[in-house]
Amino acid sequence: MWKFFSLDEIKKSLLMALWFIFLTFPIMVIRVNPIYNVVEWRWQNMALVGAGAFFLSFLWRYFLEYKNPAPSKPADDAAVSRSGRFSELLRSSGTRRLAIGAAVILALAFPYLFSSYQVNIMTTALIYVVLGLGLNIVVGLAGLLDLGYVAFYAVGAYSYALLNLHFGLSFWICLPIGAALAALFGILLGFPVLRLRGDYLAIVTLGFGEIIRLVLENWNDFSKGPSGIAGIPRPGIPGIEMSLNASSVFLYFLMIALALFTIMVVSRLRNSRIGRAWIALREDEIACQAMGVDKTKTKLTAFALGATWAGMGGVMFAAKTTFINPASFTFLESAIILSIVVLGGMGSIIGVIASAFILILLPEYLRAFSEYRMLIFGAVLVIMMVFRPQGLISNVRQTYRFKGLQENKEGD
Repeated sequence: MWKFFSLDEIKKSLLMALWFIFLTFPIMVIRVNPIYNVVEWRWQNMALVGAGAFFLSFLWRYFLEYKNPAPSKPADDAAVSRSGRFSELLRSSGTRRLAIGAAVILALAFPYLFSSYQVNIMTTALIYVVLGLGLNIVVGLAGLLDLGYVAFYAVGAYSYALLNLHFGLSFWICLPIGAALAALFGILLGFPVLRLRGDYLAIVTLGFGEIIRLVLENWNDFSKGPSGIAGIPRPGIPGIEMSLNASSVFLYFLMIALALFTIMVVSRLRNSRIGRAWIALREDEIACQAMGVDKTKTKLTAFALGATWAGMGGVMFAAKTTFINPASFTFLESAIILSIVVLGGMGSIIGVIASAFILILLPEYLRAFSEYRMLIFGAVLVIMMVFRPQGLISNVRQTYRFKGLQENKEGD
């Protein structure tokens, strides 16, 4: 601990403080008052930035040392055993049942304990849970970097809006139609990129997402252009009139049902034959193909199934907001959904769910910090990626053991 207060460490912290003062000087120190035509010099802000950077640099190096201890030091057996016991506790059936029971009680009571605003925020978070789990199929399991995932989201939303506008179709009919159309677009995207990997795949999918957005923005006769489509009806029970609050609560429970259905299907897919093919494709595409796995079918299935959940999420989004326009489907949405997958842990279902709630709810609850909330939000993401690069809850690789031969030998 005391080595962090040596002369060399103090010099490093001083240089870090001076660098931060230089970077933030025009923003934190200089302020122009246009009313009185004077320049205000806020030297106290410079002192605060320098002191904060000096202190945080010590803290940052301490945690990096704690994360990566020196190899010459022996490992702390007590810490390792505590970590192992904690992992076993998280995976034990009793803890899992207790956590599931508490989550069910909280989810059922949430609309009746909190305001309508909180219910709407939670519904949005659940939509991103579904989107994150869908992209987790493409990126987390199959290893296909998709930066245009928002295009399938837009296909689902506009499917419901346009079918309701022109043909009067209800939400319940448009939900599977939106999922099917998004899956079709996923297959159409998959065919041209079958030979692409890595950065090239990312660039093509990014271009696909921008093409969809620009088509929706400029084809006024088809999509109403930048003006968007308003008056999209909310889902309801036929024959029952619902108030705005009751409709929000109904949509919240509907989103919970869709999220649970998504979790169940994605979990089954991950442990199925196609799921193991996706994981093999992610680890080594050449070896996967050499083992007889149909690469074309595997990739197209990943794109189609991942897009299916984006289409259903888009239908839910259109039903929630009752208004959509192309500005709701920019690249930033794809980046947020991809951040949910990476931050939660590639291929981890529980990690994606936790990450979706953190990334969507944290900016909302940091509104009290006004201008600094996005700065805090970005700092949390950077710290998380430095100290936990594998994600919040990393996926555990399954192992299979064959004991039959060993038991037969012991019997002989």
